[in-house]
Amino acid sequence: QVQLVESGGGLVQAGGSLRLSCACAVSRSRFSINDMSWYRQAPGKQRELVASVSSGGVTKTANSVKGRFTISRDNAKNTVYLQMNSLKPEDTAVYYCAADVVGYTTTKYWGRGTQVTVSS
Repeated sequence: QVQLVESGGGLVQAGGSLRLSCACAVSRSRFSINDMSWYRQAPGKQRELVASVSSGGVTKTANSVKGRFTISRDNAKNTVYLQMNSLKPEDTAVYYCAADVVGYTTTKYWGRGTQVTVSS
């Protein structure tokens, strides 16, 4: 009923940029999407919130990426983006997209993740 598909990961040198995209497909028209978010998980570490954006466009960004990463959203396409600039080796992780979908209840759905590797 709900599917999230990420794209845009890859290998980049430190200081470079990448743009991640995540399209959310919802099969039922009565469903709506509240917050859309990007999380990341590095090897041996817990998954952490990178940035989120509400349906109204209010954004939150983790201190570790503030000033370098920008989250945005296209509500017409149910798509969220993460523009990542000035990448550092410590940004290396699997990046996951998440969406809070409102139907009979509110459920957080996850994408499968996309690998971002930053070489020094």
